[in-house]
Amino acid sequence: MHKPIQDLTSRYPNWIERLLSISCMVTSLAIWILLILFTPAAASNHYTEKQLDALEARVGKIFWISAVEGKLPSFVRSPTSDASAFHPGANESFEITELVGRKARNPYYKVKFESGAEGYIHAQAFHEQFNATILTTDPLADEKKALEEKNQAEKARIEWIQSQPWSAAVKESAIKGQAVPGMTAGEVKRVVGDPRRVSRIKGPQHSSEEHWFYPDGTLLIFRNGALNRLERTKKNER
Repeated sequence: MHKPIQDLTSRYPNWIERLLSISCMVTSLAIWILLILFTPAAASNHYTEKQLDALEARVGKIFWISAVEGKLPSFVRSPTSDASAFHPGANESFEITELVGRKARNPYYKVKFESGAEGYIHAQAFHEQFNATILTTDPLADEKKALEEKNQAEKARIEWIQSQPWSAAVKESAIKGQAVPGMTAGEVKRVVGDPRRVSRIKGPQHSSEEHWFYPDGTLLIFRNGALNRLERTKKNER
């Protein structure tokens, strides 16, 4: 040991011991304070009444799950720090049914999924995932709308076919999306839809023909405004 330090310890042994003891106590206290501040359960106790009111305002609202780079938000089975976690399916919706843990200032959202399953998510975890993997709008809304419009159009098409004075065989073909010779151009459009391309040519005996090309390779040939015959061409006709 260096001589100056030896002199100090020999002259003031009790004072040095007390100083070292106080230093250890201060270090331990600092570590304890840091642990308290950065423990999630303790940090959650810092919610104010105004913040808790804002959290509770989400009760009754619907949200949607969206995967981001393959990751989904994590929910738990119960509102406790040691509860088991689970991940809902992508694009599944859920409703916030209750804010629990308000009195303890450790708020969890209780949620009910579209599947009927229930779970919890801590308010802090909810905010971390909000507008990322938790959305306020359905990410598949446009696709669902397009599908609904398609289904409605198909329903109207079938109802129109059933109202026509056609034989049962013609109606059956029409429902399957198959045009039948004798149909007018307007009827064919209702049954099959618009063609990808139309060309007009001169047919036999100076008659004019319209050729309607469809993406699946179907060629409909009209003569004098009515469907004359059907042929097959190359698929994916442009």
